Amino acid sequence: MSTVQGTGDQADTLRQLARTAKKNQQPDLSSTGKLADQQGIRVISVTSGKGGVGKSNVVSNLAIALSAQGKKVLLIDADLGLGNLDVLLGLSPVYNLNHVLNGDKSIIDILIDGPAGIKIIPAGSGVQELTSLGQHEKLKLLDELDMLEEQFDILIVDTEAGISENVTYFTVAAQEIFVVVTPEPTSITDAYALIKLLATRYSEHHFKVLVNMAKDSEEALEVFRKLANVAGRFLDISLDYLGCVVKDEKIVEAVKRQKAVTELFPDSEAAQCFNTLAKRVIENKRQGRVKGNIQFFFRKMLDSAGGS
Repeated sequence: MSTVQGTGDQADTLRQLARTAKKNQQPDLSSTGKLADQQGIRVISVTSGKGGVGKSNVVSNLAIALSAQGKKVLLIDADLGLGNLDVLLGLSPVYNLNHVLNGDKSIIDILIDGPAGIKIIPAGSGVQELTSLGQHEKLKLLDELDMLEEQFDILIVDTEAGISENVTYFTVAAQEIFVVVTPEPTSITDAYALIKLLATRYSEHHFKVLVNMAKDSEEALEVFRKLANVAGRFLDISLDYLGCVVKDEKIVEAVKRQKAVTELFPDSEAAQCFNTLAKRVIENKRQGRVKGNIQFFFRKMLDSAGGS
């Protein structure tokens, strides 16, 4: 075991002891069920096999719908260099993740407010910034993430599209993987390629599929069946249908106005789809696929960038 890993383990042990002590000081609310089923922050990666499937639009609207249903949601724009969540939502962040990695700002400093109370960590300008972090900087970042974990229920990671290394390590580090696909044949093919890579090279076997830009629910189900049939023949994976978002001109109008459709047109068909998806996400537990917490996600990210 390397010195860096050993120090990290010691730090994790100290943090765990601190959490245990803190928990012992809190009132026992198990009788109300408030703490009995608390499992910590859910880390969800939303990804796609190709660009142009409306993934970032899905991410922002799903987050808003989840927030409207009582969840505290944190988004991280992990499309390093080409992040566009802030543009989609008409936001103008002054700082981003790179300012944290460089030691100029804390995580709290760079958080920006989004619609419906969601919070966003803006994208940095390149993964190469991660490789320059020393052990002290990594532990400092992980300590700051500890504070965030207590403030949020769900972290949604908006990855870049495709099968690049950035996509794979962000996705593999998450607890749950949502794959966005459209009815276009190329989107289905590329989604399968992404799932195959994650399954064969990174031993990922659980995926949830969200069909975007569908004509209706019947078309969305047919898209899922096509993807599931191919995956079922060649891969040993679990592929679940999360739901769909129908093609709606209100989405186009909302994008032009740099607003989320759930915010600008809450009664639109697309907004109702996002509300239904949010309910399904809340109802669908992690089904035992718990890898870790928000610290685990960033530790995997930092370790991958550093080649450790």
